[in-house]
Amino acid sequence: MKEDGLTEAVQEPGAVELLLVRHGESEGNVAATDARLAGAEVIEVPARDADVNLSDTGQEQAKALGVALARIAAEARPDAVVSSPYARARQTAEIAVETAGWPVKVRTDERLRDRELGILDRLTRMGVENRFPEEAERREWLGKLYYRPPGGESWADVALRLRSVLDELNNLSTGHRVMLVCHDAVILLFRYVLEGMNEEELLDLAASTSVLNASLTRYVRPSGQGPWTLESFNVADHLTEQGVTVTEHAGDASVHPK
Repeated sequence: MKEDGLTEAVQEPGAVELLLVRHGESEGNVAATDARLAGAEVIEVPARDADVNLSDTGQEQAKALGVALARIAAEARPDAVVSSPYARARQTAEIAVETAGWPVKVRTDERLRDRELGILDRLTRMGVENRFPEEAERREWLGKLYYRPPGGESWADVALRLRSVLDELNNLSTGHRVMLVCHDAVILLFRYVLEGMNEEELLDLAASTSVLNASLTRYVRPSGQGPWTLESFNVADHLTEQGVTVTEHAGDASVHPK
């Protein structure tokens, strides 16, 4: 990995621990998987992306996450819990914090929202290929990091807003621990920024790894300055331990430029 991949802001004094959580399974996750399996072009979701709720399984996952978080000693608990404003993430955060009994208010930050898909919203891969063949070709040519659908965002766009989130975390006084509840692509892009990955490393990770619903990823830097160290990634043992279904609902694995 590149030695100079981290932004200067990430290396300033501030937070000492960062917990990243993917939201529990959503009704949109289920609808997208069903659409792909059925060979449909359109994903039939009950609301706009920002308003899609957790599924029943997702709610159980959020509760199991809360049980796991309750085991964290009081002195090691996050001082702040910040969620994507999207319903599935906010509900995950609120259920988990309530179940854990943490005396902390869940705040939201729009910079943690999922990637916006623009005109490709609600379309399966088949739907994009059939309805917007030129966009499908452009997406394959550019690859996941740099392809921006009309009206939407590239992964590079998302990474830019995550850098500003990290900048604010670094302005906290040293010693703070923060939990961020967000989305699968957002967690992969946090890894991209925090570990100074290049495009190939990020896309290799995205092609081979599914971020599990309600999973935990943990970064630490005890001194509150310098690079972050990845302590654990994509951990969902708390779900299996409690007999809760583990779900993936991964994105399109075709991410490399062709």
